[in-house]
Amino acid sequence: MSVEEVWYVLTCCIQLDIMDKILEGLISSDHSVPVKRAIVKKVVEAAENEVTEAQCQALFTLTTRLILLGDDTFQKQIGLQVLEAYARYHRPEFELFFSKDFVLSLLQQGYGELEHRDPAIIDYMHCCLRLLISCPSVLETFSVIQVEVLRMVCERPEPALCARLSTLLSDFMQCIPRDKSGVLFCQQLVRTISCFQCFASEERELREYVGQVTKVSTLLQNIWKAEPATLLPSLQEVFAIISSTDPSFDPSIALASLVQHIPVQMITVLIKSLTTDQNVRDASMTKALCRMIDWLSWPLAQHVDTWVIALLKGLAAVQKFTILIDVTLLKIELVFSRLWYPIVRQGALAVLSHMLLSFQHSPEAFHLVVPHVVPLVQSLNTDGLPTSQAFLLQFIELIHCMMYQYSGFPDLYDHILEAIKDLPKPSEEKIKLVLNQSAWTSQSNSFASGLLRPAGKSETGRTGLINLGNTCYMNSIIQTLFMATDFRRHVLSLHLNGSNTLMKKLQLLFAFLAHTQRAAYAPRNFLEASRPPWFNMGSQQDCSEYLRFLLERLSEEEKTLHVLQSAKPNVAPLVDVIRTGPTSPTSSEDHKDSHLVEAESQCANDGRTLIERMFGGKLITGIRCMQCNCISEKEEPFTDLSLAFCPSASSQGSPKADRPSEEARVLCQGSVNGGSEAPESGLGSSLATNIQYEPVTNEPPLSVPDLVNYFLAPEILDEDNAYFCEKCISLQRAERTMKVVSAPEYLILTLLRFSYDAKSHIRKKILDNVVIPPALRLPVHVSSLPVQWSSATSSPLQVDSPESSENLAKKLKPSQGEEEEETKLMIDEAQKMNRGRETSVQSVPYMLSSVVVHSGISSESGHYYSYGRNINGADGTQHPAGLSSIKEDSVNNQGACSLCTSEQGDTFPNSGLEARDWLLFNDSRVTFTSLQSVQNITNRFPKDTAYVLMYRKQELPGSNGNEGQMANGMRLSAEPPLQKELLDAIIKDNKLYLQEQELSARTQALQASSSSCSFRPNGSDDNNPPGSCGPSGGGGGGGGGGFNTISRLVF
Repeated sequence: MSVEEVWYVLTCCIQLDIMDKILEGLISSDHSVPVKRAIVKKVVEAAENEVTEAQCQALFTLTTRLILLGDDTFQKQIGLQVLEAYARYHRPEFELFFSKDFVLSLLQQGYGELEHRDPAIIDYMHCCLRLLISCPSVLETFSVIQVEVLRMVCERPEPALCARLSTLLSDFMQCIPRDKSGVLFCQQLVRTISCFQCFASEERELREYVGQVTKVSTLLQNIWKAEPATLLPSLQEVFAIISSTDPSFDPSIALASLVQHIPVQMITVLIKSLTTDQNVRDASMTKALCRMIDWLSWPLAQHVDTWVIALLKGLAAVQKFTILIDVTLLKIELVFSRLWYPIVRQGALAVLSHMLLSFQHSPEAFHLVVPHVVPLVQSLNTDGLPTSQAFLLQFIELIHCMMYQYSGFPDLYDHILEAIKDLPKPSEEKIKLVLNQSAWTSQSNSFASGLLRPAGKSETGRTGLINLGNTCYMNSIIQTLFMATDFRRHVLSLHLNGSNTLMKKLQLLFAFLAHTQRAAYAPRNFLEASRPPWFNMGSQQDCSEYLRFLLERLSEEEKTLHVLQSAKPNVAPLVDVIRTGPTSPTSSEDHKDSHLVEAESQCANDGRTLIERMFGGKLITGIRCMQCNCISEKEEPFTDLSLAFCPSASSQGSPKADRPSEEARVLCQGSVNGGSEAPESGLGSSLATNIQYEPVTNEPPLSVPDLVNYFLAPEILDEDNAYFCEKCISLQRAERTMKVVSAPEYLILTLLRFSYDAKSHIRKKILDNVVIPPALRLPVHVSSLPVQWSSATSSPLQVDSPESSENLAKKLKPSQGEEEEETKLMIDEAQKMNRGRETSVQSVPYMLSSVVVHSGISSESGHYYSYGRNINGADGTQHPAGLSSIKEDSVNNQGACSLCTSEQGDTFPNSGLEARDWLLFNDSRVTFTSLQSVQNITNRFPKDTAYVLMYRKQELPGSNGNEGQMANGMRLSAEPPLQKELLDAIIKDNKLYLQEQELSARTQALQASSSSCSFRPNGSDDNNPPGSCGPSGGGGGGGGGGFNTISRLVF
């Protein structure tokens, strides 16, 4: 039969109302597909003709059966074409056919062999709804569907069915349940997504699965936009699912597809609400965080890393560190493994960076991923992807930060350094900044406010020292020594072999100051070990006196251990060896470290202790009889110079007979009783009672070089203080001089501000302002004859210089004739030696390192705080012009080189340092400050005066590189890695601290409703004076009881 003949038969059938039967028979006939298609086309065209209601119903039934139960795709396509054609032209009949009862039957019972959960039924309904969209009866159909889709999602449909249903609902939003049912629908749809499982193994199947999930998440996005009230309950359901601790239920990572549809601006509010909810158990929060981290594996999902990091920060803000530690150790390797997949690589790196950088109390997390670093680097170098190189640079920066934070593991890091040696390395300043901003206790991580805000370190990243009861004198000195960069590095480099010495306790204290997570550390053990016996606990003490005692104790302790070591070869010395591995060892740096060890061993052989090599200098006191010109000299070591106040700066450089007594300028090295006092004089008495800063006269204020020059200036001994000359055998008028012959690495200057008033029997304070230059030059007399260091010997002729106002004549009495003759011969020999000795004066440059300030009007009260900055002996070589050496060939042509001079402005390196290069240490509080604040402190607060100053010697330009680097063996180029014993102690304390913070936060949260607490702002230190050291004092003093309550903490 031809097509025309077949069509003629069909036309007759239409007239006989048996069109459906003939069409069904035609489709199942043996005619070719082109013939069938042509006939179907004729049938579709005939839809415009008038057809009875019965025939329409028959055709709709036939086409529905073909669509849902057709044997092949061809039958289903024919059924769909005919259905759409006749439904369009015979809409009332189709509306009657596709009734709400029929829809309900489809959704509850299915169709024929098809179950109601078959996706084909949803597709069929979708098609029919498009045909009925303009019919009034469709509203009733929508109502039925609203009820049934809620029931369907509660049955947890498979991804395919859920995706078809989502497509239908996205096109017909009227079918989505409303109000409370709408909230319930969203929650159930979220739970349905959590039940999705993908068993596909081929990429095509995986893509299909991801597409299905995307359709469902898009539906939720549309609902949230149309009905914002459904968003929060949906998110609550998400958290309820991922926080479930039911071991039999593991939610699908398909939930990650929802994250990209949550408004980013809601992060802070949601995370804060979540982390502060007391009803959320730790186990549930741990599960939730772990599952969110698993979401990083979901492709195409955006903002997953943002939410994960936000939750990590939120937990840190409320100090739930136990959760953070557990999750980090559990998931860090999984996060690292995601770096291998380019589609999720960037988000995984963001989370990995935050987890590693914030996990600063222990290297455990970083060491878990160390074995996987090199293979990943090699893969990124060779995979050829355009984004791989940029990603590699970010990854390497992270690795450098972690190796810097946890140095001292060359066996773990060597292969990494070899793999990344050709890649750029971030600067040390950048590494420190990144580490400082990333710690769990960093304020930048805080999502909480009020009582839940963590007591993290200040923005400086430095650690303060808790005042244990008027111990600001010790705190200021410890911070000053800690900021002595080269000294700190050498202390941390010592191998003390488990000893219990004071140096070991100082080393441990320095390690805590450098690496603890605490905002402030309580140095109780060090206080007990280092407090002078005559210092009463809880009383204000002299910081200068404490410093001298501490340095002497450390030095004498090392000498004792050296003696024991020489007597018993098996006893290890205090200064053992310096670890050769710097923070990030490279081949070039290894060569440098060999010089360090060699120089250190050379220095150890000269018999000097670490304290002597760091702070020790030598001074020669000479007395010349003005009658016979006989000269006696005595060489003495010193660790600090005590500078008395001179009458005026203009009088320096000339002999003075009206100077303070010798006690004011005696070398401070042995006995410390009263060592910081300036005995009463006319000047001291007048200044002690003047508490105003502005002087009465118009003379410029004194400067530190003025006081040094006054200290070194010649003094006439006459009348009651006349000198007993051994040669003249009588009291004679004499001239006494002092000269520095060996410059210390660190020059400590103590300003003698406390004088004793014999009338009132009190110690008064000299409140004069003293100009503090950022750099100065110390005149050092260099002899052509080498002078051997000795703390116990002196030159061949020793005449004790006065140690008080007591006349030398009372000390040195004429001896018997034999002894007198022998003494004369010794004097003649010494004079010959002195005449043959060639001396030159060298102007040695120093840069200001630290300043200890005393706040108050007497030595028995007030408060100490300190300013400091990191500077080493090599910093001055960056600007050789500022350190040009001034040398004279003879003593007779000294000029300016014989005087201590200052360098101002930008002529000296780093004198124009940025504000943040200086730090103010005020017990527990550490803040940024500036050089100007240091220099102007007395101008702004007249009772706050500089008391102890520390200057760092700088290398002279043109000096040998190795000698400059290792002058006196005291130069280390980088912070040494922590020894295992120190690292273990810090890790243990950091964990304890995190537990303390977490417990404190939980307690405060429970009491938040009934307690109140005020917090002091982080204000600038330039606006308020530091205050006193008592319980009500400023600057975080806490003199009486330390910091037992959070209200005492400064944020």
